[in-house]
Amino acid sequence: MMIANRFIPPATTSPFRDDVLDGLTRKSKTLPSRWLYDERGSELFEAITRLPEYYPTRIETDILRDSAADIGGLIERGAALVEYGAGASNKTRIILDALKSPRYYVPIDISGEFLLTAARRIEAAYPALHVAPRVADFLGTLALPQLIQGAPRLGFFPGSTIGNLTDLEIHSFLARCKASLGTGARFLLGYDLRKSPDILIPAYDDAQGVTAAFNLNILARINRELGADFDLSQFKHVAVWNEAQSRVEMHLESLTQQIVTLGAVQIRFVPGETIHTENSRKFCQDTMRRMCSAAGWSTLREYKDADNQFAVVMLKSDNLPS
Repeated sequence: MMIANRFIPPATTSPFRDDVLDGLTRKSKTLPSRWLYDERGSELFEAITRLPEYYPTRIETDILRDSAADIGGLIERGAALVEYGAGASNKTRIILDALKSPRYYVPIDISGEFLLTAARRIEAAYPALHVAPRVADFLGTLALPQLIQGAPRLGFFPGSTIGNLTDLEIHSFLARCKASLGTGARFLLGYDLRKSPDILIPAYDDAQGVTAAFNLNILARINRELGADFDLSQFKHVAVWNEAQSRVEMHLESLTQQIVTLGAVQIRFVPGETIHTENSRKFCQDTMRRMCSAAGWSTLREYKDADNQFAVVMLKSDNLPS
């Protein structure tokens, strides 16, 4: 065995393995949040969205329903809907029903089986719709299917998933979406607004422990797919509000001094040490407007709930450089 401060990748590797070993051998341990979403993780996240404490899904869904007619009026007939991080596609039906004779639906998600199951449900519910799922990380370079060439395009990124990203990742993502969707395309973006930690923390640390199970599942995935020996009972889920960064952080805290083995690498933990697994940023509207504009998107409409907890914005791709 060797104890590594930084890991030298083996000859046979994978993006998941690379990210896990890179993150867990850092001084401040971390794991990219995208790896939370294997099939089990995606199922648990969908369960989270139905919890009473988890307000974002409920409020965003209400905003979309209340604004559906206006949203549909901004999109030309026969459009292609491209959804990034599609998950179960629950909000997708609101948008499809609002559009005038939509022709294509392109859901993109990193969790393959979960994505394909959801895509089949959409296909069954909308027989005239051509559904073309893409199993991919939406943060990477992604070529949209040729079949939607010439169709009006609407990008859809709900759920405040944008809050998981850094400023640089947000700019790169929005700029890539602009380039692939094309000039004149529309983009419907949902994001969470700043609010009291008394509301935020329960949303990310629910009484039933579903979010804890979701967070811990990444350790089970590392055990299963990479042959590690994490003892999940020796870690606990922690959610904290970082005021300076305007974000809720999710961590997995080691309860004991322990060594976890992953292949030839031993990873040491001391009591109280954490693995930082996810950020959920909360935005001011002015901040989000600036970010979108910097990536080449202009604002057409802004929708909010009455309590100013969540926002949905309709953007238009313009001719500004990205």
